[in-house]
Amino acid sequence: MINYGATLDVAHDLVWFVARVLHTERQRRGTRRGRRALTPYRQALLVLRWFRDATPIHRLAGDHHISIATTYRYLHEAITALAACAPDLQQVLTDRRAAGDTHVILDGTLIPCDRVAATTIKTKGTNRGATVHLWYSGKHRSFGGNIQFLATADGFPLWVSPVLPGSRNDLSAARDLGITGALTAAAAAGLPTLADKAYHAAGIGIRTPVKKTAGQPLLGPRQRVYNLLQSRARALGERAMAILKTRWSALHRISLCPKRIGAIVQAALVLTHHEHQGRY
Repeated sequence: MINYGATLDVAHDLVWFVARVLHTERQRRGTRRGRRALTPYRQALLVLRWFRDATPIHRLAGDHHISIATTYRYLHEAITALAACAPDLQQVLTDRRAAGDTHVILDGTLIPCDRVAATTIKTKGTNRGATVHLWYSGKHRSFGGNIQFLATADGFPLWVSPVLPGSRNDLSAARDLGITGALTAAAAAGLPTLADKAYHAAGIGIRTPVKKTAGQPLLGPRQRVYNLLQSRARALGERAMAILKTRWSALHRISLCPKRIGAIVQAALVLTHHEHQGRY
């Protein structure tokens, strides 16, 4: 075995922030001093290495001189503690109205994961009644979890949802998670939402491109111009998820339980907000 040095490209202040969150979690659990193999600071380094570089679990275990089982336990503990700090949807919308934002952007993404054996019965489409993989997205042709997110008008991530299986489409996911109801209420208060055509008929105040339906003539000039302007404004929202995925390599592919994807992305959002203090 050859030892070598490495640099973790995160601010020292972020490590201390995660360490404080972990220390608070240990106090909540009533953990006694000296009963853990790693201090909150060392555990924070372990967690940030996984988020930033997607360092394999067995390497983290070896570098920190702990077992693989303990490494998993420390990682899950930190994910849960950080995700608990994620902003609430209603509070985000209230803050954006208070800040004078003209609109927010709603979109969905698939966070890839390893193959999952769980299945479900398809209830819509031509193959209705067929057995399909629960976590497989036919749109993306990959296994993963469906995550809904909100972004500012210039594409900064504001909020991310809990995870739903990848077989769910964006509109049904947004409805089942209560997102469309919250956004409709926000639109009535003066904060509309821009979304793509996948959210067509999601609710009043959730503005989507005009769709051409079968049997109708081509879209008129005004409708085409509206779609062009709406698409250009909405496209900035994709930058929000790009910020999370490019900064935190762990989001490229989740090897943990897919049901943890929501908490993992929420934890990454908390880390991003801390790195951009004053921006959000």
